[in-house]
Amino acid sequence: MDNLRHKLFELADEKYKKFHSGLCPNTENIIGVRLPQLRQIAKEITKGDWREFLSTSKEDYYEEILINGLVIAYAKCNVGERLRYIQEFVPKIDNWAICDSFCNTIKFINENKEIVWEFIQPYLKSNSEFEIRFAVVVILNYYITEDYIDIVLDTLDKVDHDGYYVKMAVAWAISMCFVKFQEKTMIYLQNNNLDDFTYNKSLQKICESLRVDKETKVLIRSMKR
Repeated sequence: MDNLRHKLFELADEKYKKFHSGLCPNTENIIGVRLPQLRQIAKEITKGDWREFLSTSKEDYYEEILINGLVIAYAKCNVGERLRYIQEFVPKIDNWAICDSFCNTIKFINENKEIVWEFIQPYLKSNSEFEIRFAVVVILNYYITEDYIDIVLDTLDKVDHDGYYVKMAVAWAISMCFVKFQEKTMIYLQNNNLDDFTYNKSLQKICESLRVDKETKVLIRSMKR
């Protein structure tokens, strides 16, 4: 483990550390290693005894926590075992960057949507800002599909937490729903329970999308509360 920390400090990029720390307020433990390098390290770890690694790894630094998450995502194991590791990992997520990098790496969800949908339900009702964000980012990565769009819009509408990173994730998810299922999402936008901040952020993110035409953006801007 000390070897890993030594390697991380060798890979540290001071300019990247300042840049990334600026994107992650209140995160004081960033070494400054870029994500592709962390992915490479995690993949190497999964070639060995990754279970032993996870049982003894340190988690003092941002990069160490993220590597643990990436190992869980890349490791070869069955669904039940992976979900147990995810359950242990989620409470350690304390910023949006670890949350989102982890969520977009757990690709096993594509083949296990029903069981993971059930798995994330308690997180949507959590009191923890980043536990809820975890569930919402899982939804926007894997569940904005023909089979799930109706229940996704209904689920996002019921998310209730004042955390900034929850509201931004919900807005991001709704904008993704709009891009993929414009008609259904437009109907939803005309009748929903979103607070004003999340609703207006959803509209803003739709307007920022390169996949929405100019005429539609004019309409969306006119819907602002």
